[in-house]
Formats: sequence, structure tokens, C-alpha cells
Amino acid sequence: MSINLRDALLKSLTALPGVREFHLHALVSSPRKHLSLFPFSKPKCRSYLQDVLILLSEQSTPDSPRILVTVIEACVYHVPSTSSIILYISKVDSTGQCTSPSPTATLVRALLFYYADPTTRPIAAEHLWIQLFARAQSQYLFPNSADFSGKRPLGDIQLCGWWKRVFTDVALQLESRGKRSDAPMVIRLFYILPGYNEIEAEHSLKPVNASRPVTHSYQWTYGHPYSQTEIPLPCPRNDLDTEKTRNLGCFIPSFDDDPKSRFMDEIAYTTGPEGIKSPPRKRARATSSTSHGEDHRAVSNDGDDDDERRDGHNEKDDRPLGELGKVSVDEFWERMSFRQECVAGAVTGFFALGMSSFRNESGSDERSAVSPLAPQPGQVSSKMNKRVITSLMTGVEFSTRERAIRATELIEGTIRGLCEGISVVPAPVIHAPRPRPPTSSSEAHPTTTEQDASFLAPPRTPPPRMANGKRIVPDVSPNPFPEPETSLETYQTFIYGSTCISNPLPQNKDGLNENKVTSTPPVTILTARRKKKRQE
Repeated sequence: MSINLRDALLKSLTALPGVREFHLHALVSSPRKHLSLFPFSKPKCRSYLQDVLILLSEQSTPDSPRILVTVIEACVYHVPSTSSIILYISKVDSTGQCTSPSPTATLVRALLFYYADPTTRPIAAEHLWIQLFARAQSQYLFPNSADFSGKRPLGDIQLCGWWKRVFTDVALQLESRGKRSDAPMVIRLFYILPGYNEIEAEHSLKPVNASRPVTHSYQWTYGHPYSQTEIPLPCPRNDLDTEKTRNLGCFIPSFDDDPKSRFMDEIAYTTGPEGIKSPPRKRARATSSTSHGEDHRAVSNDGDDDDERRDGHNEKDDRPLGELGKVSVDEFWERMSFRQECVAGAVTGFFALGMSSFRNESGSDERSAVSPLAPQPGQVSSKMNKRVITSLMTGVEFSTRERAIRATELIEGTIRGLCEGISVVPAPVIHAPRPRPPTSSSEAHPTTTEQDASFLAPPRTPPPRMANGKRIVPDVSPNPFPEPETSLETYQTFIYGSTCISNPLPQNKDGLNENKVTSTPPVTILTARRKKKRQE
């Protein structure tokens, strides 16, 4: 039996230097049907979605309280028809209240490698894609953590360089694992900094990556991965596909809160110079109050019209929506450089890691025989993940150490209580005081700048592919498996775990610990001699 996610992450933390104790919570939801990964593909691509939430807290001494230091939110998409998996890293955040060095990079690398390594991957698939959109912000999932003086978030260039190093480390680790196994492995790395050409992007990230060179085996490709043919793309392709049916929506996946998804929606529902086109209005059925024969003819004629409209609708359904059939993948990324999310003054980056591992007959384990919707041991319901995220985003804050300690107790207590089936008392929602009602007509319509910013929800991608308030392709088939029920045994075996580490601190070139404060060497002050005046 392969190692579970919790144990794999805890094992990676044992190599960190220092003396401290880590407490980990790994929440993985059971698979559910998802039809919005490639919403514009023909035919529809059926995939299965899982939510992943990793919470890491640290305890510097046995008597000190726990403090949450790192959180990772990710999504796993499984496409059985192409034996592909997409791991999308949604958000990574830290509180800045951990002991140096930070465990965030180690935890992220362990998560990526867990799904990339075929021996630990919990889903039977031959192809894997890891994708993310890097955008520097002061805080993501830890509310008010930017107000803590010890938190030093990375800048835009630093964040892109950080992710490039993380992907490189995972690729090198996969290469080392592939050399020790008999299964061949193909690994490719891609990245794009919108608005930058290849030379500018390499020059911008070169100071960040100067000490971490990329080996020749994994030279990064500056560009998108949707034109290469070495690693199959997740969206299935039929033999009858033509250039008309194989549109832009068959290449680029859609994720929540991702600028590519918003741009895809605009392209799909834009029809040209006239702008956004509304759905065609259906003609009302004709009625007649004359003789029975005339009424029969009216109904039959209207039925023929319905058949013609239905056939015409099918013909239109076979065509790509909007401009999806006219915009190529290269043009999409070229136009992406002019999007507001990419030209707002900060450098952003799209990163992708693709790999294919072809297992032999002996390597096809029992995972391939399990239904994609069957919940595995240790998985929780998606509602539990959403409840924990809601409590984290609305019920607590991390602006000070005392508030972070209280927030850690509430969040970890919520997870344990939900697993035990205890109705956890929700934490009070933190809001600023509500504005007073207007006293004059001039105050009846305040401007956006006058309104309290705390009432403005963070920007998120709305539920895509909605037309007139209805899903375009409703998923009417029910899930044959019930939602998993968690228990205290599940909590202790799969969700919660801790590890104590006691390793020496790293040393610099002089043999001194990097975190050790050394005495300032004495400074010798040289005095300048005055030039004697020449006597005449």
C-alpha cells in the first residue's frame, strides 16, 4: 500500500534544520463529477474534481502554543479518458510567524512530488500536469497576516523565481526517481511572464536563480505547453475532430479565480464587432381555433419547424462558440499579455510541469480497477473543506501573535470537531463597524472610495458557463457513492499528524550557523597623513 499524503508531507519536514515540532492537517475531499474543466470542448470532457487543503502549524518548544505558519489550497482534476491528472495550485500563504528557515517551500515541493511520483500518486494515470498562476500579494488565506511585522512577502519577481526553483527541484527529483525505476519518464517545464519576451524574462529571473542553475536535462521552455506533442493534453480528442471542432477550448483548461478562465469566457461569448451575443429567442408554438383538420396541419407544421430548429441548433452546437474557432493558442497567449491581471504594474507568471510515465504490466496496480468516484480511505466531503476555508477566511485573523494563537486553536478545533461529528460553535465573524445611515441627500449615494473596504469581497471568478441563470450542460447523473463520513479514527490515521525535528542549523562558508548572531569584528580606523609643506 502506498504512503498517504499526510505521512509523505510529514516525512519531508523531518529534514528541516532546527529544533521544533510541526503539526499537520491534510484534508482531501472525495471525487465528484466536474464538467467545467473544458467547458467549450466538443464533446464534453468528463472529469472528476478533488479539493486539497494543507494546514501546517509550528511549536517552537514543548511548552509554547501552536501557531499556523503555512496553508496550501489546491485542486486535483482526473480525466480517465486520457489517463491524465491536473494538479492546480490555487493559493499558498504563510503567516510569517515560523522559525527560520520557513517550511513553506519544503511543504510545497513535497505536495507536488507526491502527485508527480507514480509510486505515490493516489490516482492511476499515466500523464500529469501541474499548473499555477503566480501573482504576488501580501496575503492570500491568512486574514490580516500582512499586518504582522515579521511577515515579509515576496515581490513579483521574487515570487516567480521562487516558483521556478520549486518546479526545478521537483523535476530533478523526478529524474532521480526515474533513473532508479524501469518505467520511462518524460518531463518538461514551461513558463511565461506575460508582457516579457524570452530574453527579458530570463534576465529578470537571472538574479533570483543565479545560485540555483537549471540542468541541461530540464532546460525551461519559454512558452505555453499546448503546442507540444511529447506529453498528451488532458482533453480527449476524437478521430473525427477537425480544425472547426478542435477549438481553443480543447486546449486550455478553466480553473476558478484564474485569468485564463475569464479571458476564455470573453472569447467564447463575443461574436465580433457587434459584441456579446445573447442566446437566440425561441419562436412560440402556433395555435389555431379553426377546424380539427386545420389544427392538425398547424400542429404538424409547427412540429416540422421544431425539428428544423432542433437540427439547426445541433449544427450550431457543433461549431465553436464565439471566437474560439478563430483565436489560436499562440494568439491567445499574445493577447493575454494585455489583460488587466497581467499589466497592472506587477510581474505575473504562468508555470506548468508536464510528465508522462508509462508503467509496465506489473505496475498496473489495483488503483486502475477502482471507480473514479469511489471515495478512498481518509477522504472527507467537499463541504468540510469549504467549511474550514470559510472559518479561516471570515472567523479569525493573524495580525498579532496572540490572535494567531487563538486562530490556530479555533481552526484546528474545528477540524477535529467536524471529524468527531461534534457541532462546532462557529467563530464570530470579524467585521469593521457598519457605516452609519446617511443623514442627508448628499450622503445617500457614497462613492466606492468612501465605502468600507472590508465589505468588498475578494475578486474571484464567478461560476462559469452560465446562461440565463442555468448551467449550459447540467450534470443530471447522480453520484452512486455516498459522501464519506469522518470519524476520530480517520482524523488520527489520515488527517492529523505531528513530527518533532532536531537537526543542526546550516553553516556558511566560515563554518558558522546562519541564524547565529556573531560579534562585530573590530574596525581599524586609518588616519590620513598630512603632506608637509615645502619650504622655499
